[in-house]
Amino acid sequence: MARDVQSITRLDGSSEVVVVGAGLAGWRLVEAMRRDGFEGPVTVIGDEAHRPYDRPPLSKQLLTGAIGADDTTLVHGSSRDTVTWRLGVAAVGLDVERRRVYLADGSSVTGTHIAIATGTRARRLSTTAGSRVRTLRTLDDVVRLNEDLDRLETGATVAVIGGGFIGAEVATSLSKRGFRPVVLEMALRPLLTVLGADVSAWLLRIPELAGVELRTGQTVRDVVGEGDALRVLIDGGADVVAGIVVAGIGAIPNVEWLGDSGLVVDNGVAVDATMHAAPGVAAIGDVARFVWAGPAGAQSVRMEHWQVANDHATTLSRVWITGDAGAKVLIPYFWSDQYGKKIQLLGHPTPNDDVIRVLGDDQSGRWLALYHADGVITGVVALSNPRALMLSKVLLDTRTTLAQAMASAPWTT
Repeated sequence: MARDVQSITRLDGSSEVVVVGAGLAGWRLVEAMRRDGFEGPVTVIGDEAHRPYDRPPLSKQLLTGAIGADDTTLVHGSSRDTVTWRLGVAAVGLDVERRRVYLADGSSVTGTHIAIATGTRARRLSTTAGSRVRTLRTLDDVVRLNEDLDRLETGATVAVIGGGFIGAEVATSLSKRGFRPVVLEMALRPLLTVLGADVSAWLLRIPELAGVELRTGQTVRDVVGEGDALRVLIDGGADVVAGIVVAGIGAIPNVEWLGDSGLVVDNGVAVDATMHAAPGVAAIGDVARFVWAGPAGAQSVRMEHWQVANDHATTLSRVWITGDAGAKVLIPYFWSDQYGKKIQLLGHPTPNDDVIRVLGDDQSGRWLALYHADGVITGVVALSNPRALMLSKVLLDTRTTLAQAMASAPWTT
């Protein structure tokens, strides 16, 4: 992990902040600093041409056409005028000592404080079809995919490679639009390596009940062009011919540009409890690898959660304004809307943690379950039961044993 930064340089009248990354974490940091009273210059650098926007709607409302691209923006009113924008140009290097960021156009930006918020990019599938296999991570990705879909007839087959959260959300949106998604998942069950054996088994029939074809145990050998269509070649299985192929196979942290920086980079940028990777240089959001003090002990983690990005931004602003990281307990939270259901998870359990369902069942389509390890609650997961989930958040506020959780049963309140 990053060395502890003993001395924090607080923001003052002479400070200049450079935020590398124009996504959720970067923009929330700008908002938090302004809210906390910093009025000095802020430069926001982003490799996309767009101002910061919200990503969760991309695979949902934007893909279905329920909203337009403008509806995803995070920048409203006069707040856009409080910063200097350097958009459409990627950061390619960082001089930590001089606190200078080098850009792809040959220019550079220097500040007293640097925030790395470059997030992640979609992992791409190496196939013969190349870029004809679409991904969904950015606003431009959705625009291109929607243009492709507009050329397809209703009922046409669309292959979705990967049955995880993005794959399932894309398949759900495609089904709503009248297409026939076929989801190809390599594992025996979707989300097996994320939610564990029991929970993934409880979720297995959800795609079928929603009218979406899910094929598990599928190893994609290649994707090749077949006229206007694409053929997904499956090892030992039936090929899928589709009008469009979308790959949702995970994300990669954007850290290559930091290769010569001297920062500790290991599946993310390693930071200390104040979110700093070096004096005056911090990292937040999806790209940050931080020490999370969970109920089962401290863990070095990198979390691609919307809520974590917000919390990191708030923490870093407080550090830079007051010099204090605070003592707030971070309780990770994420959700996914798929196949007409809402999956929500509090905490950061491992797939190998034990799990017990305490409310509902498969037939009801609504339930709540507790993850636990060594008798201690490590997470709470719910299917279409948001109230019970939030009532159970108290189980993660402090170290809670399974026996204590069952005795208090906050989900029944």
